[in-house]
Amino acid sequence: MPHVDLNADMGESFGAWKMGDDAALLKIVTSANIACGGHAGDADVMAATMTMAHSNGVGIGAHPGFMDIAGFGRNRMSVPRGTLQNQVRYQVAASLGMARSVGAEVRHLKLHGAMANMCAEDEDMARDLYEAALSVAPDLIVMVLAATAQQSAVEKLGCLWAGEIFADRAYNDDATLVDRSLPGAVIHDADHAGARMVEMVQAGAIITESGKHIPTRIDTICLHGDTAEAVAIAASVRRQLEAADVPLHRFDGHRAS
Repeated sequence: MPHVDLNADMGESFGAWKMGDDAALLKIVTSANIACGGHAGDADVMAATMTMAHSNGVGIGAHPGFMDIAGFGRNRMSVPRGTLQNQVRYQVAASLGMARSVGAEVRHLKLHGAMANMCAEDEDMARDLYEAALSVAPDLIVMVLAATAQQSAVEKLGCLWAGEIFADRAYNDDATLVDRSLPGAVIHDADHAGARMVEMVQAGAIITESGKHIPTRIDTICLHGDTAEAVAIAASVRRQLEAADVPLHRFDGHRAS
């Protein structure tokens, strides 16, 4: 059975405000998507989180989002495309520099929140933002929401990519995520989250709320770090995958054939 990576969004604290338990998650996951100061995080948080990730042997990713600290990057925003590309470049460059300063490296890119959801629906937007990131770091592995416009964009770009599914989010029949404002969009039951990930990995498919199977490559599973149940869900997913003999380690990027 192919191996799978476990990733979590982290480094999302800011100043005296603390978000999530990154130290605990870094004992469970194999990749970390670390905020770059756009939607969350600051210089101190980025440095500390990267240092912890590196010491745990966890792969580091840049995690840019809309420049929207107050909205945590979850508000859909209309930003001129050139400006948005430069904001992505700005955040990725900060991530690369901070990683280098602590003796680590950034190996992948994952867009955050509303920016990611908009790119899952809009292939042109996804391509433009991925090109912006790759103009700063051409060898980045782009983590995409599997079976969405994000995947179509990387396949056409020919860059390295990895397909992601979510342990704690429900799916629509077009492989996009159910809007957080709707009931059942966010999964809080750790046992259920673990069981559904085993089911999807074994099926090689996203299983939507309606029961539809969408065959897709599954390279990595996201465990959000900003919910109260985050560590319990991460631990449950890891435990149930290991019990099902699914190998767990960092993803390898691949290109469309």
